[in-house]
Amino acid sequence: MKSKTITIIVGLNLAALIVLAILYPEFMIAPGKTIDAHAEFSDDCFACHTPFIGSTPDKCIACHKVADIGIRTTTGLAIDKEKKSVAFHQKLREDDCVACHSDHKGVQAYRPIGQFSHTLLYPEMARECSSCHASPDDSLHRKTKGECSSCHDAESWVPATFDHDQYFVFDRDHDTECATCHINDNYSTYTCYGCHEHSRSKIRGEHVEEGIYEYENCVECHRSADEDEAERIWRSLRMEKGGFRGRGRGDRYEHDHDDDD
Repeated sequence: MKSKTITIIVGLNLAALIVLAILYPEFMIAPGKTIDAHAEFSDDCFACHTPFIGSTPDKCIACHKVADIGIRTTTGLAIDKEKKSVAFHQKLREDDCVACHSDHKGVQAYRPIGQFSHTLLYPEMARECSSCHASPDDSLHRKTKGECSSCHDAESWVPATFDHDQYFVFDRDHDTECATCHINDNYSTYTCYGCHEHSRSKIRGEHVEEGIYEYENCVECHRSADEDEAERIWRSLRMEKGGFRGRGRGDRYEHDHDDDD
């Protein structure tokens, strides 16, 4: 009998909670107050939420027309003074508002910006990073004009570190603009033929004279202006790959010396 009474009491409490949640969801379920722009809906949860489903894009788009986001307000006024790069909403693969936005000032007033998935963007938009992101104002980025995707990956944007010395060390003879080596603002490739000291014919002649015929990827051996370092790297690579054609300067000297004997 006692057990039956407890079951009835628990059942009645649950029923009461369900009824209250349906009648007064703003008090029973809401994680906090709505943002100021939506204050008029603070006691009308169903203006944005569908019972047992939640907030759906259709509810948001009923007021926030995708074609107007970042261009006009919900009242039709033009947005011409705000410095917000949000017009990319028109180029999203799908409308999934709650993936980034939250309405309540509760535990999560706004979704973390890092939660935004670049997979929502069409490929052509994903490559235009500067349409949404401001370029860093450090000494390296001030010289670059290409898109971020040449060096960065959206999946691991922070921390994004780059040490040019890992590829080539700048010195007084190689203190030049990025565009000298990276043509057409493409920083994923480079050329050493942008300097008068490194014409294609001169580089070819010097390497062929040494018996070296694989010389297009300069930084494979030349990591700085130190020619002795380049010689050591070349010897090491020749031993590892076993397929390099040619000899180093030391090899040529020893060979010529042997012939003299």
